[in-house]
Amino acid sequence: MKILSDKNNLQILHEDNHLIVVNKRVGDIVQGDKTGDKPLSDVVREYIKEKYNKPGDVFLGVIHRLDRPTTGIVVFARTSKALSRMNELFSNRETQKTYWAVVKNKPKETKAKLVHYLKRNEKNNTSKAHSKEVPDSKLASLDYTVIKELQNYTALEINLHTGRHHQIRAQLSAIGSPIKGDLKYGADRSNPDGGIHLHARKLTFVHPVTKENITIIAPTPEDPIWNAV
Repeated sequence: MKILSDKNNLQILHEDNHLIVVNKRVGDIVQGDKTGDKPLSDVVREYIKEKYNKPGDVFLGVIHRLDRPTTGIVVFARTSKALSRMNELFSNRETQKTYWAVVKNKPKETKAKLVHYLKRNEKNNTSKAHSKEVPDSKLASLDYTVIKELQNYTALEINLHTGRHHQIRAQLSAIGSPIKGDLKYGADRSNPDGGIHLHARKLTFVHPVTKENITIIAPTPEDPIWNAV
């Protein structure tokens, strides 16, 4: 997909009067947190203010998030109407999300559905995948397909059926295939940039205002392994 703009550390994949879609980079936080680092939402707000010469505060609604070490598609709303409708689409799972992941150990099956019960640990900000339901756990489900075998790694395409905390990371770790660079979930070493090889690759949804079908594809980061995928 063509990148509309790539300045101020901002890759814009889609922009209209109601939505703006960005290709998040490693290390960006989507929304402000206790680190005090400048969030992507502020960068996008500044971009809109400058581009359209808007006086005063710029409205920008955060619809969903990606983990800090993850890359790929993040959608923001430019109007309150778009925000409420997109929130509904996401909460009702009326969007289709596809991720790419590069894992260390090839899964036993080239194509499979994974179902676990995820229990979140707030203290260390992780989720553990259990094969059976445990107290305070939530059902987590995804499909994966092997799309490419590299020399030391395997690339997977993943479709999510649920949206749980660290779901892909925890479920792939549970089957012995941790994501490259993901120390929290069993990778043997970190990536030099502190990121992990998990990328929100594709998003399909019905536009909240125009009602047209929108499909967005985010280019992978520039590195030798993603380039090989």
